[in-house]
Amino acid sequence: MSPFRTSLFWRLLVWFFVVNLLVLVLGGFLTRRLIEYTTEVEINWVSLAQGANEAFDRGGQSGLEKWRNDQRQDGIDATLYENGNALVPMRLPPTVRASLPEWLASGHELVTQPYPRLYLAVQNVTGADGKPRQLVALSRTHVRLAPQARQQIFLAIQFGLSLVMIGFVGWWVARSVARPVEALRDAARRITAGELSARVGPRGQKGPGELSALSGDFDAMAERIEALVAHDRAVLQDLSHELRSPLARLQLILDLAQRSRGDVSAPYFLQAEQEIERIDRMTGEMLALSRLEAGIPGLERDKVLLADVVRECVERAELDASAHQVQVKIDLDESVQVFGNVPLLERAVGNLLANAIKFSPKQGVVDVIVRKAGGRAEVSVKDQGPGVPEGELEQLFRPFFRGSNAARAEGHGLGLAIVRRVAQVHDGDIIASNMADSGLAVRLNLPLA
Repeated sequence: MSPFRTSLFWRLLVWFFVVNLLVLVLGGFLTRRLIEYTTEVEINWVSLAQGANEAFDRGGQSGLEKWRNDQRQDGIDATLYENGNALVPMRLPPTVRASLPEWLASGHELVTQPYPRLYLAVQNVTGADGKPRQLVALSRTHVRLAPQARQQIFLAIQFGLSLVMIGFVGWWVARSVARPVEALRDAARRITAGELSARVGPRGQKGPGELSALSGDFDAMAERIEALVAHDRAVLQDLSHELRSPLARLQLILDLAQRSRGDVSAPYFLQAEQEIERIDRMTGEMLALSRLEAGIPGLERDKVLLADVVRECVERAELDASAHQVQVKIDLDESVQVFGNVPLLERAVGNLLANAIKFSPKQGVVDVIVRKAGGRAEVSVKDQGPGVPEGELEQLFRPFFRGSNAARAEGHGLGLAIVRRVAQVHDGDIIASNMADSGLAVRLNLPLA
């Protein structure tokens, strides 16, 4: 999956975008407030009025206009009034323009703040020609400093804010990532040391979305590994137990054969051959089950008509059914189609048939039905045997499980375990139940194609 499509990527991108935006906004606001605070104590209105008067004395209106343009670069708009008239016109807010004639007529000097962050000053001066004049100045205090000084302050504040905000966000991101990663690392180390029950647990759930999901996947993987290892150990123990009996019999048979002479030893060699065949069948089934438990990577599947698979299996089982004097009846819905692997499906159906034939009485009937049931494909195999005690139904599909009826037929307890694994590989399931009159019904359910 592309990293650009993960929520973690977009979450980090949005967070850094928001942080930088906050730095810009807060930086601008704090810079302006700082400069305003600085200018409030720096403006000298008296000196400003003397400067305007000297400029007018030297250059008249053009000199005053030039001086005024210079002051505008520092954020101050000012001019001189003489007899209530401006020597160089300037724009004034409506409230100031309405009150200014009264302030000028009073002849008092004043500094007032008609609007927030706007200062108005009226200062009296006397020109070189002896005429009284009055300075009227408006100042937005945030521009009183020189442009170079304002830029330096702005950059300093931006740099400081960036360090603080990025440091805070970096700490938060590192903390939210480090916690689940450390929990994952700790769980991995414990599992490597042999503690298969180790899990990431709630510590991994506190991370961002992807890391939380990764922790969940890791726990699922660890649970799967623990179950597989426990299963393999149990199977190994069962296999060891199952192999020990035929090997012991084989050893006894060979010992008797060695002590016999002539034709008397022939039956012993025949028994030895049967025991070897028994061990060979059991190891073959174990290998098949082992491959299925491993998941069979690269399993090829196609659309399969289930009736064709069942019909082929029934034909193969005819010889075995005749030997047991059992009749196999089929009822097939030719339209049932599944998406599966033909050899595995044939193996599963073949095992179901072999199991039903083994436990059927002589002259008994095995019914094989293929149909659609509950939106799924169903292969149902019913025999007329003794059935299975209710308490053993859930264990029928465990490897090497041989219930209380095992003595009625030869087997290793692997056939139904293979059927269940084939069903799981095809996203299906298998159910066994006793029939009302007698016999066992095993239903293999698979998704329809």
